[in-house]
Amino acid sequence: MDALRKQASKLREQVAKQQQAVIKQFSGTGYESSDVMVIDEVEMQRHQQLEKLYRSTRAGKDFQKEVLRAAEAFTAIGYKHIEAGTKLSEDCSRYGAENTNDKILAKGASIYGDARKHVEKEQEDFNKLLSSQILDPLRAMIAGAPLEDARHLAQRYSRMRQEAETQAVEVSRRQARVRELPNPENVAKLQAAEAKMKELKANMAVLGIEASAALAAVEAQQQRLTFQRLVALLSFVKVEGEKTYHLRVAAILGEVEAEMVSEKQRKESAPPVIPQENSSEKTMYFLAEATHSFSAASEKELSLSVGDYVVVRKVSPSGWSEGECKGKGGWFPSGYVEKRQRLPASDLSAEVY
Repeated sequence: MDALRKQASKLREQVAKQQQAVIKQFSGTGYESSDVMVIDEVEMQRHQQLEKLYRSTRAGKDFQKEVLRAAEAFTAIGYKHIEAGTKLSEDCSRYGAENTNDKILAKGASIYGDARKHVEKEQEDFNKLLSSQILDPLRAMIAGAPLEDARHLAQRYSRMRQEAETQAVEVSRRQARVRELPNPENVAKLQAAEAKMKELKANMAVLGIEASAALAAVEAQQQRLTFQRLVALLSFVKVEGEKTYHLRVAAILGEVEAEMVSEKQRKESAPPVIPQENSSEKTMYFLAEATHSFSAASEKELSLSVGDYVVVRKVSPSGWSEGECKGKGGWFPSGYVEKRQRLPASDLSAEVY
């Protein structure tokens, strides 16, 4: 019988050592759950509360990382837009500089290239806003000391609780040895094991309260900050920020469009080039009176004052006419004169005043 008892005692010691080895191996992985009541019901409730807080803060941290990754994707797309827009701006500006003879398209390309620079500046400002409002606060919270310190306290408590579980097994084993063989040596070992267990209980009580308070505070801060960043991402960055950005871009491109259209209209309404006429046929001119003043903008144009008489020699479908007044010839808007008399070109022998 004594041999069997010794064998059973030896097996219990081996199991306890194996348990301690497993605890040491996994003690750094996080907060270890357990259904064992080490001290009392209060300690068990604290342990369950810490386990819940530890999981909650871990889930909150993981969610913050997801939001962070989404915001980083937004900024990455923004920087790709900036890169593509900058290249387009440079290409347009280069075309405008290298093709000055093609006046309409070259000037339009230069105008658009310059405006594109302003558009990319707006995109860059938008990206900076996204970083300052979303990315930076989340990164600071994820890697911040309060969260890590609180989780380390919980991990310390978890390891201490596992040690207390092992020590409780050791106390039970010592108590059984004393019952089997109540000699002074076994009694002394039992008293030492009970003293160590008492010390662990006291330390667990203090550390458990401290870890619970720290994790609860971090959880509240974590949830508040994450909610605020989500609201910012939705209402400020995605609505107000993007709205402002697109309004500014629309204004810039609207000005560019107006300038390019104005340039196109000016070019299209300019006096046409006078073709070389080799025909010997008679050309019928007519006399017209200026009803509006017109100031020439180039050497090809003819200035007029109200009441001037003009010999009109050509009328263009573009709305311009060519003629002579006071010894000078040039183009003027057709609507600025009214026809008075039709004359053959061969009868024209004097300047018209």
